[in-house]
Amino acid sequence: MAITAAMVKELRDSTGAGMMDAKKALTETGGNMDEAVDWLRTKGLAKAAKKSGRTAAEGLVAVHVDGGNGVAVEVNSETDFVAKNAEFQEMVGKIASAAKNVDNVEALLAADLGGKSVADTLTDKIATIGENMSVRRMAKLSGDTVVSYVHNAATNGMGKIGVLVALTGGDEAIGKQVAMHIAAVNPTALSEADMDPAVVEKEKQVQMDIARESGKPEQVIEKMIEGRMKKFVAESTLLNQQFVVNPDLTVEAAAKEAGATITGFIRLEVGEGIVVEKEDFAAEVAKAAQG
Repeated sequence: MAITAAMVKELRDSTGAGMMDAKKALTETGGNMDEAVDWLRTKGLAKAAKKSGRTAAEGLVAVHVDGGNGVAVEVNSETDFVAKNAEFQEMVGKIASAAKNVDNVEALLAADLGGKSVADTLTDKIATIGENMSVRRMAKLSGDTVVSYVHNAATNGMGKIGVLVALTGGDEAIGKQVAMHIAAVNPTALSEADMDPAVVEKEKQVQMDIARESGKPEQVIEKMIEGRMKKFVAESTLLNQQFVVNPDLTVEAAAKEAGATITGFIRLEVGEGIVVEKEDFAAEVAKAAQG
């Protein structure tokens, strides 16, 4: 695979590595961006590994809670301008309400929304607002108590990040604090048992490669890996993270002090994981001139 200047720039921007190091990493990994980030980390050349930090999709995440049941829905638009449109926001709110009664996006698109399906409602709205829109994903959560939080709220119950937290015991106050923590810190799993084994194994392999670069004996490396993996799990899992409200406690300990047990969470962020190709302005102008 040909390594382009754009690929090198993207890798440099996401890791802080030098140009030649970024190019070598891409060459060594056949142009695979994720593997190139790991290669740079192994060599100690990646200052940061922001693999999914460049998302450009717009829209809103709406959350809806009814007793011990909560749902979060992401509806995308092309621009933030439309996300601030009252007509769009009203539609998103109705879609989130309809999502209470279905289990997946396909069923949601077929659900009734005042005499029309959600899919047909979207089609009509695309025609009137003049922008492409889509229901991208939804997630549901149940528990004794479910608390919601919206970060960067555009209006009531919807914004750029939507969080749901399920609790046993405690009260809404601790639930709201935990939800705000989740919005800010973005844990990948509730506990170690909930982590993706492939993600854990990949991180372990990267850490082993980093440790071996030091030239230390294998028995020393094993101790190093053990400590680094404990730190990785603690930083990745909600219950083991330092609570942003009180960093002296883990989230689990803070919840216990409030008489609560956290049983689950959902965090949806607008545009998360979507990569939007960008064309430089000069190329865009040249293309327009040719057309």
